[in-house]
Amino acid sequence: MEIPVGIENIIYLDNAATVYPKPLEIMDNMIDMYKKYGVNPGRSGFDLCLIGGDLIQSTRDVLTRFFGGSDPDRLGFAYNASDALNILIYGMVGPGDHVVSTVLEHNSVIRPLNHLKRDGIISLDYVPCSADGYVDPDELASYFRKETKLVVVNHASNVTGAIQPVAEIGKRCKDRGIYFVIDAAQTAGIVPIDVQHMGVDALAFTGHKSLLGPTGIGGFYVSEQVTIRQTRAGGTGVKSAYPYHLEDYPFRLEVGTNNVLGIIGLYLACGYIAEKGMSNIYNHEMALFAPLQAALSNIDGVTLHGTTQLEHRLPVLNFTVHGQDPADTGTLLDVDYNIATRTGLHCAPLIHDHMGTSPRGTVRMSVGPINKQSDIDAAIEAVREIAAIARK
Repeated sequence: MEIPVGIENIIYLDNAATVYPKPLEIMDNMIDMYKKYGVNPGRSGFDLCLIGGDLIQSTRDVLTRFFGGSDPDRLGFAYNASDALNILIYGMVGPGDHVVSTVLEHNSVIRPLNHLKRDGIISLDYVPCSADGYVDPDELASYFRKETKLVVVNHASNVTGAIQPVAEIGKRCKDRGIYFVIDAAQTAGIVPIDVQHMGVDALAFTGHKSLLGPTGIGGFYVSEQVTIRQTRAGGTGVKSAYPYHLEDYPFRLEVGTNNVLGIIGLYLACGYIAEKGMSNIYNHEMALFAPLQAALSNIDGVTLHGTTQLEHRLPVLNFTVHGQDPADTGTLLDVDYNIATRTGLHCAPLIHDHMGTSPRGTVRMSVGPINKQSDIDAAIEAVREIAAIARK
C-alpha cells in the first residue's frame, strides 16, 4: 500500500474516534506474540493451544482488575463497544420493561433502544442534560417507574467530553433495584473505573480508544447479580456434544473463535497503561487540551459547544466557525493544514439536537497520548486563520 504524501506528518486530533498512532511498544510486541501464540485457543490439547488459552484468561484477569470487578469469568470479549452494548441491552430487557437513558448517548445505545421501542418491546425515556453536558442524578431518578428495568448511561460523551457522576446514578439505581449499564467506550483506559464502588451492573468497553489496543476488539463486564439472556449461539470449543449454547460464563456470551490478536493487544495495552500511569496519561492530555480550549474560545467567530470546565471531563472539544459549514472547516484543516479532526454529528444526534448544532454538527478536536505541544500550537493557528478568512 502506498502511503499518501504528507501522512507521516499528520497532526492527529481525532483520538475520540480512535487513538492514533498506537504506542509502538504495544503494536510491535502484539505482532511478535501473535506470531508465537496465534493458534485457535481452547480448541485442542496441544501445548501451544493451552498457552493461547492461558493468555486469553490472563487478559480476562487483567481487565477484571482494571474495572474493579470480582470474577474474571464475567469478563467477555466482543468486536467493540457497540457489539458489547447490543449483547447487554438485548440480553437484559424484555416485553413491558421500561428503560431510561440520556440525550448524551452514542448510536451504540440509541439505536438498539429505539429498535426495541419501535418493535413494541420496551418503553423508553431519554433524560436531558445541563447546558454544559452533565446529567443530574436526581432528575434521572425522577424518570423511574415501577416497570423500569434498565438504565444505560454514557460514562463520558464523545461530543461534550463530560464525565457523568455514575456512582451517584448507580446508587439511585441500586436503591430501586434497577440494572445500571455504562458505556465506557471513551473512558476505559483514561478514567479510573470501579464497577463495584460505582454500583455498575454491566460495563461495555472498546479496545481501540484510550485502552490503546487495536480495532476490532472490545467487551463487557457483567456483575454476578445479573443474568444476561443469551441472544446468540455457536461454537465454544468445549462440550461440543451439548446441543445448546453453554450457559456458564464466560462461554455464555461469547460465540466462536476469539480475536486472539486483539486480545493480545489488550493484554499488552493494560500493561503499558499500568507502567505509564493512567493519571499521568490523563494529565498529559489535559495539559495540552487546556490551552487549546482557552485559545479557541478567544478567537473571533469561533463558538465552543459543550462544557468548558476542566474538571470531570475528557480532552474533547467541539466548535463551529461562524458562517462556515463544519464539514468545510474540517476539509480546510485537513487539506490546507494536514490536521485530522472529526466533523458532523459524531454518531450522537440527540446531544447535537440538545445543543442546537443539528443538522450540520460541529468540528471536534480530541487530544490523545501521543500529541505534543506543537500539534496544539498548529491547530490554534490554523483555526485562527480559517476564522479570519470566514469573517471577510
